[in-house]
Amino acid sequence: MISQRRFQILVVEDSKADLFLIREAIATAQVNATVSIVNDGYQAVEFIDRADTGEGAICPDLVLMDVNLPKKDGIEVLRHIRDSTNCKNAAVLVVSSSDSVSDREAAKALGFNGYFRKPSVYAEFMKLGPIIREMLASVSGAER
Repeated sequence: MISQRRFQILVVEDSKADLFLIREAIATAQVNATVSIVNDGYQAVEFIDRADTGEGAICPDLVLMDVNLPKKDGIEVLRHIRDSTNCKNAAVLVVSSSDSVSDREAAKALGFNGYFRKPSVYAEFMKLGPIIREMLASVSGAER
């Protein structure tokens, strides 16, 4: 069972349509979380840097991140998270339309925790919610 504490989720997504679906999946799965949203890789790096310095951002428990982002790609952002002082242990779920083997291998080498390929069907996209709940449950279990 997921603990009663409120989780912190950072969503890094530049597509408004996909962002809507991600928020819908989180709400439908009744995930108890504060969701922060940034629209490009540069903003994600800035968010992690602010969390490292304690300047207005909290390290996320879970990062949902596209690979194909403007300004800095998801692989660069994942590398930055893993090199972070305070946020390096955040769980990272790549949520991408890319089915590229090289994208998966690069993310795997940097220690991503999961890969969800964005489907084109709404009902399939909503399967993201239970995946998020499971990942947060494992984060919660690791804290004990």
